[in-house]
Amino acid sequence: MAFVSEEEKINEYLFKIVLVGDSAVGKSNLLARFARDEFYPNSKSTIGVEFQTQKVDVNGKEVKAQIWDTAGQERFRAVTSAYYRGAVGALLVYDISRRQTFESIGRWLNELQTHSDMNVVTILVGNKSDLRDAREVSAAEGKALAEAQGLFFMETSALDSSNVVAAFQTVVKEIYNILSKKVMMSQELKKPESSSFNGKTVVLQLEENQQTNTTPTGGGGCC
Repeated sequence: MAFVSEEEKINEYLFKIVLVGDSAVGKSNLLARFARDEFYPNSKSTIGVEFQTQKVDVNGKEVKAQIWDTAGQERFRAVTSAYYRGAVGALLVYDISRRQTFESIGRWLNELQTHSDMNVVTILVGNKSDLRDAREVSAAEGKALAEAQGLFFMETSALDSSNVVAAFQTVVKEIYNILSKKVMMSQELKKPESSSFNGKTVVLQLEENQQTNTTPTGGGGCC
């Protein structure tokens, strides 16, 4: 039987990532653009929860992300709350042309933290950046909120595909990097119980300071 290293086992993991935010902020179209490079201008609101598995390349390695698209309507929140459990990543989405969706971010973040089993690698996403003339939330406001909450930040457009792939990759890469560090630490400490991958605890138990100390993404993504 061929020996499989702990590092190679990382690729066997399915990282659960949730899309969170008010209804009609573009969560479904972000997923459609990322997974299939498609956009639906007349898409209907998601009912309940839908998910899709997508492969992501991280440093030349193939990692699978299971992305859950959650309904933003109030009446479905009780149904979808269970689906936060087990999530290790999240895209917290608002519409830059609707300030109300930005003001709801605190509530969604609280819900994510309440229903999640652990700290979740989260990126704040200001979607619909193509609606420049209708903008109600500046990039500076989004970045300031992200920094205050210890989140990554990026503005995207599912319509023209701007930064969509980058937003998802940011979350997946950070999860992968945290896991890789844990693998390296377990190998250095040579503790069998620390290097065991029989469960997903190594992935799920993200250290709190690893989330809060992350810096917002740079480059052209945040502005």
